[in-house]
Amino acid sequence: MSIKVITDSACDLPPDLIGNLGVEIVPLTVRFGDTEYVDGRDITPTEFWAKCGASSELPQTAAPSQGSFEEAYRRAAAAGATGIVVISLSAELSATIQSAQLAARDWGGQIPVRIVDSLNASMGQGLTVIECAERARQGASIDEIVALAGDLAPRTFVFAALDTLENLKKGGRIGGAKALLATALSIKPLIEIRSGKVEEAGKARTRSKALAVLVDQLAKHEGRIERLGILHAQCADVGAFVEMVGKVHGGPAIIGDIGAVIGTHAGQGTIGIAFRIAK
Repeated sequence: MSIKVITDSACDLPPDLIGNLGVEIVPLTVRFGDTEYVDGRDITPTEFWAKCGASSELPQTAAPSQGSFEEAYRRAAAAGATGIVVISLSAELSATIQSAQLAARDWGGQIPVRIVDSLNASMGQGLTVIECAERARQGASIDEIVALAGDLAPRTFVFAALDTLENLKKGGRIGGAKALLATALSIKPLIEIRSGKVEEAGKARTRSKALAVLVDQLAKHEGRIERLGILHAQCADVGAFVEMVGKVHGGPAIIGDIGAVIGTHAGQGTIGIAFRIAK
């Protein structure tokens, strides 16, 4: 039995890791004005941030079409898969899962397709994808992989520090005066993904204090951490942050770029951690 794991481009996993795992990515799209780009295919994270810096308005993101998922299902079946598990960006954040579900209903293939809500985004989603893809390679059944994904989702956490409020300002989620004041005071908002939603997790007066808060969150769970990811959006200090994390967690960490989908809302300079804890 060969189960194919499919996910979307919001997972922010490194391309080489995706290739090694045999995971297929169905990309979301990002639009600057009248020009649309397929995430990860037409535009790289570096190109995305360059365009953001040159634009006075936020780009717009869009979920993959139903047809994009149907094509992915056909490719998996043609390659010999006996079943497909889709691990999606949180349904609270995107209509991506709806496209996957409609495609599973309508594509007319002869192999089963199961859809799982990761309840997460970025590397939080990615950590679940990694585990499920590894189990698929070991010969797990479709039911076993679906059950595994459901078990992992509530034990996977993302905490991040935003470096700028500019994206929130451009998106109309914070007024210009408030954003200016917060910038002058060097306030760095902290966020977390909780039950599939992005929630406030506090604020820090400086970048260094914000990074220390992230490390403290990790330290609270040290000894129970099964997998760890570090995510960043063009951060010059990511190396220093990796060293900070290494002082409280001696295990390996997957380092991934925040791509266009998550980056549109988080902004350049965002840095964070994704981790899963044992039961």
